[in-house]
Amino acid sequence: MPLFILIGTDGPAARERRPAVRPAHLAHWQPLDQRGRVRFGGPLLDTGGSPCGSVLVFEADDLAAATAHAERDPYVTDGVFATFDLHETRNVFPSH
Repeated sequence: MPLFILIGTDGPAARERRPAVRPAHLAHWQPLDQRGRVRFGGPLLDTGGSPCGSVLVFEADDLAAATAHAERDPYVTDGVFATFDLHETRNVFPSH
């Protein structure tokens, strides 16, 4: 199954919006996680250790399905992310 990486960059309102939106963001990704399709998910941290975005590595049927899922993420729809990038990738490391 194709593998995708989502990198979301926080917008100016993220610090205020993130705590309220986080439960919906986690719930949005939970069904994929329960099916073993989320390989990694977590915050991007600034030099002070505070969240400044997020990264998720996940499986989807194709780019259209990955894009649709990313676009429905509450961090996207509720203004936590100012922008996000989505790319197909492949696993090289670890090699075992």
